[in-house]
Amino acid sequence: MKKISVLIPCYNEEKTLPLLYPELVKLMEGLPDYEWEIMFVNDGSADNTLHILQQLRQQDKRVNYVDLSRNFGKEVAMLAGFDYVTGDCMVIVDADLQDPPALIPEMLKYWEEGYEDVYARRRTRGKESWLRKWLSIKFYKLLQRTSRFDVLQNVGDFRLLDRRCINALKRMRESERYTKGMFCWIGFNKKEVEFDRGDRVAGSSSWGYKQLFSLAIDGITSFTSAPLRISTFVGFVVSMLAFIYMIYVFIKALIWGDPVQGYPSMVILILFLGGIQLLSLGIIGEYIGRIYNETKNRPDYIVREFNGVPDMGDEHKD
Repeated sequence: MKKISVLIPCYNEEKTLPLLYPELVKLMEGLPDYEWEIMFVNDGSADNTLHILQQLRQQDKRVNYVDLSRNFGKEVAMLAGFDYVTGDCMVIVDADLQDPPALIPEMLKYWEEGYEDVYARRRTRGKESWLRKWLSIKFYKLLQRTSRFDVLQNVGDFRLLDRRCINALKRMRESERYTKGMFCWIGFNKKEVEFDRGDRVAGSSSWGYKQLFSLAIDGITSFTSAPLRISTFVGFVVSMLAFIYMIYVFIKALIWGDPVQGYPSMVILILFLGGIQLLSLGIIGEYIGRIYNETKNRPDYIVREFNGVPDMGDEHKD
């Protein structure tokens, strides 16, 4: 009997878990030919999420949970899930029911046909502001143009991954993670299913514009060096323009003279060149900062307990 793991990262989801669990039970009862594992990863929640997970584990042994020692972020929480799931395939689902578990049987059908990565593309994005939708579209277009591999647009983390995909993702241990890009980078045989994303059933999202901007920076710097190349190109163009202007000023001074004139243009040039230099240094700094974090070689996450058993210090399961 094939085993299906459902991975659910959780951060302050005490209001959504009582609504999510019955949907998962309905899913498992509707597909009795599979063995099921529900893997919750508690990402340092500050509410009663852990207590609810402990109760679910007591009443249903198909429920497993990993409790992280603090909030490491969703990207790292998913990595912890990759390390702990034991199924032949895994489905990643958000706890807020915006990703409908009712779509999982269709994903399993394509998996049985031989597809190794069955991803869900959003036809609609639920309740989102026009600015957030516009920024999301522009970000994916930018990433697509600057990356050397196809980046799937309107596709989140809701997908089914074969065990081979899981093992490939487990080998990618970088600390600055952009998992949506990793899903594309590893390749494998992919299949698309479409769905209408629902609204959050309870609670509030922890993903504000600040977190989304940080994730966008991680995505760009993790999968493309285009910002460095753009910085080099802009520096070259500005240097050429400055050289041409220098020749112009020199010739003008020789022919007509230039007593104390040009102060405004000089100030403008100094400020412009200074701004370009600071921008370039900022871009370089982003990459250097990521190199610095990687060289520390710290564990990606720390587990407090797994199914009520305290962790003994292993940084991840094999």
